[in-house]
Amino acid sequence: MTNKKPKNVFQPGAITSEFIGNSIYKHQTKTSIGAHNIFLGQVRADEIDGKTVSAIEYTAYEDMANQKFHDIRESAFAKFDLTCMHIYHSLGTVKAGEICLFVFVSSPRRKVVFDALEYIVEAIKAEVPVFGKEIFEDESHQWKVNN
Repeated sequence: MTNKKPKNVFQPGAITSEFIGNSIYKHQTKTSIGAHNIFLGQVRADEIDGKTVSAIEYTAYEDMANQKFHDIRESAFAKFDLTCMHIYHSLGTVKAGEICLFVFVSSPRRKVVFDALEYIVEAIKAEVPVFGKEIFEDESHQWKVNN
């Protein structure tokens, strides 16, 4: 375990491709890493009851959510041989087609990053108090079911 205090994983609005690319770029100097794996959660333009989702507005109990993200991070470091891990989640409005969740894991070995990433993403979905309000093209809205 890393014994670090919880950090703020939230980013205002969508997570940009530039941000993601820069995160990858920063790891090129870490020569003990043999594999990376990335999960990008993207807002879908789902059709629900004849209406199309145009965006999701994310809110969270930020302190509690950051603690849960931290706990998941610590658990993953204890369970897997990871070199580093980064988690970023959007707050606010994210349009359909934009990225709302970015999880990036690194390890000396490739199998580890696959197993670790699945563990982390499933734990986030199950445990972190982040809420999404689906906004439809007609500007009506409803709370998203997390699946």
